[in-house]
Amino acid sequence: MKPGRSWIFGDDVDTDQMAPGAYMKRSLEELASHCLERLNPDFAKQVQSGDIVVGGRNFGAGSSREQAVQSLLQLGVTTVIAESFAGIFQRNAFNLGLLVLECEERDNIREGDLILPDPKKGMVLNQTTGEQLSCKKVPEFLLQMLEDGGLVPHLEKKLKQGNR
Repeated sequence: MKPGRSWIFGDDVDTDQMAPGAYMKRSLEELASHCLERLNPDFAKQVQSGDIVVGGRNFGAGSSREQAVQSLLQLGVTTVIAESFAGIFQRNAFNLGLLVLECEERDNIREGDLILPDPKKGMVLNQTTGEQLSCKKVPEFLLQMLEDGGLVPHLEKKLKQGNR
């Protein structure tokens, strides 16, 4: 993984804030251009490929819309770090190839800090401050699925290999 610049959001960021219902029937590009705009009007305009979203408790609450994860991925977000995640959002993230890390120490990350997640070791290095933050390790099978690009590419790879 490469380090990314952090974007800070609070508790209970719901899927409607990431994929606003008013834009759901439009293209993914247009939907993503409104991602998190109610919380930070500049986010979708300024986020860069490799950046990292940092949230509080219950990140991804609300509806089960996969478009919330797709919007983040469309904008180039590689990781979401939060104290806790809504279960469906967390599953959608892994299924679509977005790394999510549970990190109780996420308050030690400031807006714009350069951070490097290490899901195998269960840590996040804040390169701006030099601080190492503990997080939950991601199980190996999920890391493999992420490396393959999500659930569908992972299953396609397994089928090609003859593994079931």
